[in-house]
Amino acid sequence: MLKLFQYNWQVRDDWFKWCEDIPEEELLKERVGGVGSILYTLFHIIDVEYSWILELKGELPPEEPPFDSYASLSKVKEFSRQCRREVEPFVTAWNNEMEYQILSETDSAGNVVLFKHGEVMRHVIAHEIHHVGQLSVWSRVLGKKPVTANLIRRGLFDK
Repeated sequence: MLKLFQYNWQVRDDWFKWCEDIPEEELLKERVGGVGSILYTLFHIIDVEYSWILELKGELPPEEPPFDSYASLSKVKEFSRQCRREVEPFVTAWNNEMEYQILSETDSAGNVVLFKHGEVMRHVIAHEIHHVGQLSVWSRVLGKKPVTANLIRRGLFDK
């Protein structure tokens, strides 16, 4: 589990680096086929990871902050650093006994929904990978080479 979170964090940092060569108006431009702009997509990835993991920790996540307060590359990068500082200890401490612990939520219709912690952790991983695919398509639209999605050669399994 930890290796896939580390992979996502590396890829996210690579996307931040990629964004440095893109004019801010392009980063904020509304795009088709995703949740919004390039920067909002990165912000959304971070917020979803942060919110779910806070819930798994038994903490009430704050309401999603308004994106307008984070609508620059430097602010989204700082948001990522802050959230990661809070979630990384939980991810690092993950063990098999946590897999089947239950998270109870109430959906918008008032129904109680139960999730296993392992299911939520994998959802968070897959969620980021999904949105990174969208970023890759948009990078091609801009005529830029996307960040590599390869897990291999990232040094994650070096001792």
